[in-house]
Amino acid sequence: MKLQTRRAALTAIAIIIAAPLVMPWHADAQVAVIDAANLTQNILTAARELQQINNEVQSLQNQATMLENQAKNLTSLNFSSLDGITNDLQQISNLMNQAQGIDFDVQSVETAFQQAYPQQYAAGTSFPQLLTDAQTRWQNSRDAFQQTMTVQSQIAQTVQTDTGKLADLVDASQSAVGNLQAQQATNQLLALSIKQQLQIQTMMATQGRAEALNDANNAESEAEGSAAFSTFLGSSNAYAP
Repeated sequence: MKLQTRRAALTAIAIIIAAPLVMPWHADAQVAVIDAANLTQNILTAARELQQINNEVQSLQNQATMLENQAKNLTSLNFSSLDGITNDLQQISNLMNQAQGIDFDVQSVETAFQQAYPQQYAAGTSFPQLLTDAQTRWQNSRDAFQQTMTVQSQIAQTVQTDTGKLADLVDASQSAVGNLQAQQATNQLLALSIKQQLQIQTMMATQGRAEALNDANNAESEAEGSAAFSTFLGSSNAYAP
């Protein structure tokens, strides 16, 4: 198609150039002499100029296409799940901070264990003291299991909303018109994946805390029983035959 267009253009140029040289003949007119070499040179010059114009037009079309593609690549994704992800993690974090008894703090854990989970009781420890410590440990275990179930319930609820976020992000990624939209959708998918990993770690932490406190309570019961028995015996002269 381009070759035919060029040929037609060259023909038209040749006619335009040759037109002044083809004049009506009259008896008293002189015969015009056509310079074939000059005519050929003029035609070639016009052809080269036409080719140059075609090249410039093609270059402008290529630049327009490039600018259009750049505009697509810079188009921002009109969807964000970041607020939802952040809010879910904040709610879980708030639940973690509501830990009763022994919370997730190193100093708090050390202090609580020194008070309610001693390695051994001193001789003559009173029964009321033993009872108070036992009740404190039982309450710690109960609170830990309750918090574990609360956190697990919150995570279960966010999993349902994550399903919708995942579907929206996949759709946004597949329908992305440029690199920026595709990259933004990918980043949000990675953020969603990280959020789910953090939720799993949080759930494991609360579950591990509950199990650890329960095990510590069971272990402390042996020391408590030994102390109670020693207190009951007193000086070993409580019973005389």
